[in-house]
Amino acid sequence: MIARTRRFLLCPPTYFDVTYSINPWMEPAKPTDGALALAQWERLRSLLIGLGHTAELIDPLPGLPDMVFAANGATVVGGKVYSARFRHPQRAAEGPAYAEWFRTHGFPVHDADHVNEGEGDLLVAGDRILAGTGFRTDARAHEEAARVLDREVIGLRLVDPRFYHLDTALAVLDDDQIMYYPAAFSEHSQDVLRRLYPDAVLATEQDAEVFGLNAVSDGRNVLLAPQAVHLARELSARGFVPIGIDLSELLKAGGSAKCCVLEVRES
Repeated sequence: MIARTRRFLLCPPTYFDVTYSINPWMEPAKPTDGALALAQWERLRSLLIGLGHTAELIDPLPGLPDMVFAANGATVVGGKVYSARFRHPQRAAEGPAYAEWFRTHGFPVHDADHVNEGEGDLLVAGDRILAGTGFRTDARAHEEAARVLDREVIGLRLVDPRFYHLDTALAVLDDDQIMYYPAAFSEHSQDVLRRLYPDAVLATEQDAEVFGLNAVSDGRNVLLAPQAVHLARELSARGFVPIGIDLSELLKAGGSAKCCVLEVRES
C-alpha cells in the first residue's frame, strides 16, 4: 500500500452543536461539549498534518453548526469544483460558503442545479465516482456531476436511514479498493459493488454503526473510529495501517472523520 500526499480542506467546529434533527443520529435534547468537539477535531487535523498532508481551513460561520462537516461542502476533481446544494434548509447556506472559498482561491466553480451533498454522496475512486442517492442527493445530480467533473459516475442506492450519506456506508481506500457495509445498499447496488470490487473489505453492522466506514484513507493510512475493531483487523490484513481517531462528540450529529475532510484534487 502506498500513501499519496493529499490536500484537504477542514472547518473548525467553532459553532458545532445539535440544535435540530435531520438524521437518525441527531438528538437536540442530548447535550454537546464544544470544547471536547474542538479537541477531537484538532487531533484529526494534527494526524493529517503528521502524515504529510496539507490541511487548510475555511472560516466557520455562526448559525451553521454542521459546517464542520467539510466533506459535504463540494466535490473537487481535476481542479474543478461541483458545488453542494443541500436538501435541508438548515444547511442550505453551507453550499455557497464553500463555493466562495474555492472561488477566492482561484478554482472554477459550477453551481449545482440539483441537490447533492458533496463528498457525502460523491466519492472519487480513481477514474470513477461512486455516487449515493436515496436520502439526500438527487439522482439527477449524478449525471450533472459526470458532466462537470468529466468522470464516470456509478449510482448506488442507500436504503438504511442510519446511513443517509454514501460516506457513512462506504469508504474509498485507494483507486481500486473500497470497504463498505452491504446491507446499507439496495440489492441492485450490492450487485454493482460486488462486480466492480470483488475483493472489497466488507464491514459488519457494528462497524457501520460506530461510523467505522466514515474513514479517511491516503492509500495506506486509514483514519477511522477506534471502535471499528473488525474493520481495523481487516485493513491490517490487507496491508493498510488503521489509525484510530475518536470523534464521539461530532458523531452526535451523524459525522466522523471523513465528514470533516474535503479532498481538494487539483489533478
